[in-house]
Amino acid sequence: MLGLQSCLSTTLRKYPGLSFFSKFMACTPTLDVSPPVHRWMDTALQRDAFKKTIPILAAKVSASKTGSLLKSDIMKKSLMNLPKVRSVLRDPHDDLERLVLLNVSEDDALSPEVRNFLQEQSATLVVHNLELTYDYWTADEILHSILPEELCKGSPSGFAITGHLAHMNLNKEYLPYKHIIGQIVLDKNPMIKTVVNKLDSIDTKYRFFKMELLAGEPNYVVEHHESNCRFTFDFTHVYWNSRLHTEHDRLVQLFRPTDVIADVFAGVGPFAIPAAKKGCAVLANDLNPESARYLSQNIVDNKVTSLVRASCEDGRDFIKKVIGRVRDHPFPTYTGPKLSKVQEKERRKLQLAESRPIAALGLVDLSTGENQSPRHTISHFVMNLPDSAIDFLDAFRGILSESEWDFGNYANMPMIHCHCFTRELHPDRAEADIIQRVESKLGHKLETEVTLHMVRSVAPNKDMYCISFRLPRDVAFAQ
Repeated sequence: MLGLQSCLSTTLRKYPGLSFFSKFMACTPTLDVSPPVHRWMDTALQRDAFKKTIPILAAKVSASKTGSLLKSDIMKKSLMNLPKVRSVLRDPHDDLERLVLLNVSEDDALSPEVRNFLQEQSATLVVHNLELTYDYWTADEILHSILPEELCKGSPSGFAITGHLAHMNLNKEYLPYKHIIGQIVLDKNPMIKTVVNKLDSIDTKYRFFKMELLAGEPNYVVEHHESNCRFTFDFTHVYWNSRLHTEHDRLVQLFRPTDVIADVFAGVGPFAIPAAKKGCAVLANDLNPESARYLSQNIVDNKVTSLVRASCEDGRDFIKKVIGRVRDHPFPTYTGPKLSKVQEKERRKLQLAESRPIAALGLVDLSTGENQSPRHTISHFVMNLPDSAIDFLDAFRGILSESEWDFGNYANMPMIHCHCFTRELHPDRAEADIIQRVESKLGHKLETEVTLHMVRSVAPNKDMYCISFRLPRDVAFAQ
């Protein structure tokens, strides 16, 4: 979760002036550029109230000598270095003269060396009024000038960005100022069009957060980019967490392009679609009809229709049926990374020039289905529903039949990647807690390839983990 200042620092690199106030203060301690304090402003943001005039000194020199002042080591610490403020201005009274702004308001604040250098350059010290307005200050600075002093230390630090939308988790003490906070976030982030606050209530069936509009457009259908994929979804009707990007990528990196993945709680596809882009075949399911609808749209938009099959059903039913589905309707074999049109054209040219078959050139022919055996066994199950995924593990009991086909083709059992929460904060106790709960649901001890990965802390006494383990053979073939 990003704080207002840190989020600006990471997402507004195109707007560097929004996050360098502390750096400036470290080198120009004599100027007070903090915004005026308006703690009475608690319901509506009044931008015009944020104005400040600061008298500063400027060295008036001929245009030809401007470079000498800017490049001088003697002047380096005395030059204006404010973000979004030009350090050199035209003299309003003489087009041939320039004003080089200094970071002091009185000439006795300049060192003797600086004064001597300015005299050598025939510079004249004049007073220039620096005008700062609402647009100059950062979101944190504006907030600290509005909020009561007792709230400034822990000022709102909970917003993340998904597409054009910023979503916040405001503590109750900040709720009286929620619309001002939302408006400031909107103003200071040009790419953001909508600001919402997540409410405490969660949809009990589909597990998405309810939210309220704080500022901007009531447009909740976002387009979000992650792992070179494009995701479209209605943020008010599906679950999405941008902070899980690293976890999405971590799991996908575990998959081989030849694998078949069963994504039990797929949402709009943050695991399924990047895996398909890698070459994996994916059966992706979600109980929420809206999630399934946007999942289907994202499959088409990301051009992986041949590799991802979407469904909308209860996760328990999906687990029980998915083995048979891929067995009866297998995916084509992975044939190598898909070439771009340019690469395909070059390959064809090479083939014609050599008058030899593509295979003889050591290339994979993606245009033909010859010599391709189908993919009909599942390598990994992904269960990203940390609140209750462990409760679905008993559905794996007996998912494989006693048939000769299943015995032969599932020599290696699938890996299960199950996300969950624990309130045991010590790693050893957390591991023991999670394994005990998993084994209880499976009705069997975990045997091989058991790993735990700590995903993130979600609350002071609550952590999210992913436990990965090889499905015990006795569980899969249980009566």
